[in-house]
Amino acid sequence: QVQLVESGGGSVQAGGSLRLSCAVTGNGNPVNCMGWFRQAPGKKREGVASISTGGGRPYYGDAVKGRFSISRDNAKNTIDLQMNNLKPEDTAMYYCAATPPAFTGICSLDPSYDIWGQGTQVTVSS
Repeated sequence: QVQLVESGGGSVQAGGSLRLSCAVTGNGNPVNCMGWFRQAPGKKREGVASISTGGGRPYYGDAVKGRFSISRDNAKNTIDLQMNNLKPEDTAMYYCAATPPAFTGICSLDPSYDIWGQGTQVTVSS
């Protein structure tokens, strides 16, 4: 019964920043891993960042290392993605995702994420 509700997408000029938020709703949060993925027109889906709900290290896609940061906000029950120094190549639909409640492995970008949000558009202009 976990649901993911995304917000924070928009349009920004190159070099700017955006902060995406994924609200985890339902009867508690039984999942182990949360992640952000993106897909641009004509491109394959790309892993952006992932984090565990149990204190494990975050993982980042090579294209965003040093610029993006994923974090948990336990008070608000959200998974946030701070995006700095945005580039036109970051333009994509961004999706929040979660692993099945039974998954207890390492929360990298490799596990099968089967709970997905609706996506939020990020557009970066030159």
